[in-house]
Amino acid sequence: MTRYRPDSSWWRTRSRNADGTNNDTVVAGSPLRLFRLGPAGSKLADALEATGDAPSGSERLVDRFVDAGAIHPIPEASPDLSRVTVVIPAHNERHVDLQVLVSSVQSTAKVIVVDDGSRLELAPLDGALVLRREHSGGPAAARNTGAALVDTEFILFLDADTHWNDDAICLFGHFTDDHVVAVAPRVRSVDGPSLLERYETAESPLDLGPEAARVRPNTRVSFVPAAALAVRRTTFEQLGGFDESFRYGEDVDFVWRAVEAGHIVRYEPLAEVTHRPRGSFEAWVRQRVGYGSAAASLAARHRGAVTPLKINRWSAGAWALVGWGRPDAGALVATTSWALLLRKLGDAPDRRGIALRLAGRGNLHAGRLVASAITRAWLPIAIVLALFFPRARRALLLALTVPSTVHWITSKPNVDLPRYVVLKALDDASYCTGVWRGVVRSRANGRWGAIRPQFD
Repeated sequence: MTRYRPDSSWWRTRSRNADGTNNDTVVAGSPLRLFRLGPAGSKLADALEATGDAPSGSERLVDRFVDAGAIHPIPEASPDLSRVTVVIPAHNERHVDLQVLVSSVQSTAKVIVVDDGSRLELAPLDGALVLRREHSGGPAAARNTGAALVDTEFILFLDADTHWNDDAICLFGHFTDDHVVAVAPRVRSVDGPSLLERYETAESPLDLGPEAARVRPNTRVSFVPAAALAVRRTTFEQLGGFDESFRYGEDVDFVWRAVEAGHIVRYEPLAEVTHRPRGSFEAWVRQRVGYGSAAASLAARHRGAVTPLKINRWSAGAWALVGWGRPDAGALVATTSWALLLRKLGDAPDRRGIALRLAGRGNLHAGRLVASAITRAWLPIAIVLALFFPRARRALLLALTVPSTVHWITSKPNVDLPRYVVLKALDDASYCTGVWRGVVRSRANGRWGAIRPQFD
């Protein structure tokens, strides 16, 4: 029997009506949803909170909870690893590092290493089949080349700079659900003595955090990287593999195509692998620019899935007023949104508390999103406005410093605050450079979605 864990957003309120009946509600998921529970739902919620087990007959509500991201299945026993083939793309990698990675997985699975046009041809590796591409086609092409020779049920893609942990094998337990076609572990950055290594432990773009998730656009975990990604081979082939026209973002595109086709993709942080960050500042900047450059192509292909800011109109109005130096008016708008939400909740128990939680969390989250949009996709516009308007200058300064300071306090990286804030600003500026480069170079309809906000 599958067991489940409630999401960190799970918030339950209960009360008793005058006629003796119970009111029971749960607020959870990504985006947040309100569930009104009947007697069977209350019994299910009790069981989920106590043991993670779902009573028989509760399958429909369990499916609703899982679909909303309110609860997450705990992976069951992993399959026989003879059903798994590992595919590792490599380009100008050190032979000794690849041999260590191959040795860590070859005892339990077949291994294929694809030499993607390295300057020096890769020497044979013990425990792996080495394929040579004479010309580099990028990660997508290299992975597809290796996947074409796989005949096992599952493929595990691992980048050459990852380090496999045997405990991560638990991610394959999710494949007991036939609807799941891809699962990714948490990818943590290896700590080290350099400034970049220490910074990356808190800000790696591959580390999606400690919370499990059902992956889809416009949710807390909207994509997973192919640095470590397990897939069903048949579905991977049906979807056409990775799109080789993407030099960056091919993993995001694949995941979104899978989701659009009705499949389930999961992020499982109980499984962890590590990876090495870029070895130089120049390589680090190129990586961030490259990631940003994919935004325009992704926006054109997946309409509505890419935006620097998706925000409720009330939250947008509140934060616009705050940024314009009118926090009193912004607070009034936020209060109005709370009152309107209160009316929608009707007779829900503790409806004032629920409305305050939903509106408060929504507005605070919106503030973080606004700051991120200002320092990333909209940075050139923000700089121009800051040159002429003091209020815009103040808003840009706050966007650059406040979120970074809050994250520094909560994540506790081994980097002092001033250097952390500067690196985060450079991180965002590099990504922004890639976004605008991609928008300018692309001719595809829909590319402007990479810099255009969405309101709901």
